[in-house]
Amino acid sequence: MTIIKRRAIWYLFSGTLIALSIAALATFGLKQGIDFTGGTMLSVRFENRPATTEAEKALSIYDLNAITIQPAGDSDLIFRFKTIDEDTHDKIMQTLQSTFGNVTELEYNAIGPVIGEELRHKSINSLVIIFLLITAFIAWSFRRVSAPVQSWKYGLIVMFTAFHDVIIPVGVFALLGKYMNVEIGTPFIAAILTIMGYSINDTIVVLDRVRENLQKATGTFEEIAEKSVNQTMVRSFNTSLTTVLALIAVYFFGGDSIKYFALALIIGILTGTYSSIFIASPLLVAWNRWTRRKAVAKAGK
Repeated sequence: MTIIKRRAIWYLFSGTLIALSIAALATFGLKQGIDFTGGTMLSVRFENRPATTEAEKALSIYDLNAITIQPAGDSDLIFRFKTIDEDTHDKIMQTLQSTFGNVTELEYNAIGPVIGEELRHKSINSLVIIFLLITAFIAWSFRRVSAPVQSWKYGLIVMFTAFHDVIIPVGVFALLGKYMNVEIGTPFIAAILTIMGYSINDTIVVLDRVRENLQKATGTFEEIAEKSVNQTMVRSFNTSLTTVLALIAVYFFGGDSIKYFALALIIGILTGTYSSIFIASPLLVAWNRWTRRKAVAKAGK
């Protein structure tokens, strides 16, 4: 399969996805859950689930401040509102039981705004630090590759593909937050970190094959890169397929608590497989050609 020669197509496709994702993020932002904003999440199960408007009306006697109610499954409702004390929590459950009959509490989480702010900052810092450390590690791992591409360029390309694979699910979740009220929390950060690890591992497998073939194969750099991509393509597809099939099962049968965690991983792994095959090596070839043209132009002056 011809990959490198058709790189303009892959660049256009990826560029469009990245632009749309950044636009969605800039326009809508991410709908943050109580992990980051602070507040209370209460999940309850009804024998006969009422409409969300009826449940909201029943709790209107309490000052819950911008309550949101989300159906889950066939008989559950998830309530999100400001931080409350234990006494108010008990009164809310009593009100629901007296109004709607048999009600079972499934989950109750309360996080203060200070803790939420701290979690948000720590999550952002961890992502930045991991990006920098992985770039340095890859540059060190490829340090013996002296030609035709310097080792630090491998690191930057791996980081670009990781950014590519992270920004697309982030953009999707910005849209889900706007139109489906899907919130992000610490599970989403865990999914992003997992996507980064998966993407980086997959990209390194391809680039490492390029490195190996540079030492023993003959031909132009573009021909060697093309051969390397085709040698690793089937392995990458098969590995991703088995992982995605398992995640699809988790998405449909794993319950609402991990449904969107699985969805983020599905999107990230699919984009990661695509970028490791169709973006990483073509970028390496394009960078090499640009460097050579620049050197020739400089020598001709």
